Amino acid sequence: MLSNMGASLIEHGRIQTTLTKAKALRPFIEKIITKAKQAAAKTEKKDAIHLRRLALADVRNEDAITKLFNELYKEFVNRSGGYTRIYKLGAQRQSDAAELALIEFVKADDPGYKKSKGKKSAKGKKAKAASAEAAPAAEAPKAESEAKS
Repeated sequence: MLSNMGASLIEHGRIQTTLTKAKALRPFIEKIITKAKQAAAKTEKKDAIHLRRLALADVRNEDAITKLFNELYKEFVNRSGGYTRIYKLGAQRQSDAAELALIEFVKADDPGYKKSKGKKSAKGKKAKAASAEAAPAAEAPKAESEAKS
């Protein structure tokens, strides 16, 4: 199954499938792309042929492997990983209610997005501390005026 889906992804650039299958396909196809990149970097033809044969043993579609090793690997030369992207599609399949997803190759010029570390900046902490100090100070005069009454 992964072999056929990998070949379809290489040939078409994107495929629609279930979310579970897309998640299973991602590491499979990324290892194949890494082999294509390594083959391009090898100076000895013997090593490049070996990597091509290893990829062909996994995908089992000569046309797809030829396209990947001759054309597609160039898009991923400057990328160290994350060659694919999975989009969850909102609709579920009518027959079995499986979640659908779209898996596609990431474009060469796509910067992606950076995950936030969850840490706040020092300015944010200082502003929070200042507002926390101001709040009790504002309540203190109010409490004194109520005590006088």
